[in-house]
Amino acid sequence: MAVSEPNPTTEKVFSAPNARGQMILSAIINEHLVTGEPIGSKIIAEKFANASGLSSATIRGVMSDLEDFGLVEQPHTSAGRVPTDKGYRFFVDNLLGVLRLSDEDLRLINKELGLNELDSSAAPDRLMERTSQLLSALSQNVGIVVSPSLAKDRLQHIEFVNLSDKRILVVMVSAPNIVHNKIIRLNETFSNEQLDRTSNYLNAKFGGKSLAQIRTEILKLMHEETALFDKLLQTAMILCSQSIEDEADNQGEVYVDGASNILTKSDFADLNRLRELLRTIEEKSRLVQILTSCIERDPSIKGRVQVIIGSENTASSFQNCTLITAPYRIGGGDTIGTLSVLGPTRIEYARMISIVSYVARILERMMSKD
Repeated sequence: MAVSEPNPTTEKVFSAPNARGQMILSAIINEHLVTGEPIGSKIIAEKFANASGLSSATIRGVMSDLEDFGLVEQPHTSAGRVPTDKGYRFFVDNLLGVLRLSDEDLRLINKELGLNELDSSAAPDRLMERTSQLLSALSQNVGIVVSPSLAKDRLQHIEFVNLSDKRILVVMVSAPNIVHNKIIRLNETFSNEQLDRTSNYLNAKFGGKSLAQIRTEILKLMHEETALFDKLLQTAMILCSQSIEDEADNQGEVYVDGASNILTKSDFADLNRLRELLRTIEEKSRLVQILTSCIERDPSIKGRVQVIIGSENTASSFQNCTLITAPYRIGGGDTIGTLSVLGPTRIEYARMISIVSYVARILERMMSKD
């Protein structure tokens, strides 16, 4: 069978189905989301039995047109149609309508995040862990929460604790009260008094600044000749430079829950692709890169939910998945984390977009509390 080159003019003119085609496409997708099976014209005809002008023959013609648009496809000749990535994209961009949370989802979110309690001041790390669990439970897929990058977060407090063998425990607290622990090994020994004096100096000098800013100022001070004569400053430089090394490029903690959910999905029947997907989820740094690229890919919708469908994902292991991602900010500043639901392309788009959007705003509000 010969394959002709697409006609650019035709593609431009017939860029979207008409109202009837959109109605049929929506029906196909909604039915497929429930059953996971190819949808035939008979099923659609039964749904529109009372609609004038929609005979089985008419519906078959419309479905054929949708296939020409690349919005649906036949897994094999005798099967009905299933949505393509392009079909899901058209559905998400044009056919979802007004999104609302159900009363049940709202109740569960408020309960799990403690919004109905008088005191909902959970520790930030516990709150992010609970949020990933909540997203997984609501979606029956993978819930992911990434804490804000320590490089951009504000340092609230730093403390040094002497250990054995010239090792020092560095305790850094960033906004909002997120604790980061790191052990560094030095070539020289410092007394407890030196460590206390240095931490007091750094807290007074750099409190409220990001690690990226601190590193810049430390490097600047290192090039100033007067620094050579100030023992306290020298100690501060050594300790702080070691403490923020690597951390200044830290991408944030990652909380993942529900990876086992995808094992139950018929959509992931290909074991090789499934293994590749699970490996990507386990590689925290790679996962953060993917999520960050998702929220940065379209500046025009900054701060809102991003939906990346199938082949739109740049990561090959995600190309049979949908990733629904939203950023959350702390204190209205530049400190940004992300939360996401990862699942098959056959996912409840309207419901998941509503959930991710609402939970992001709630997490933002709770993380910004003093």
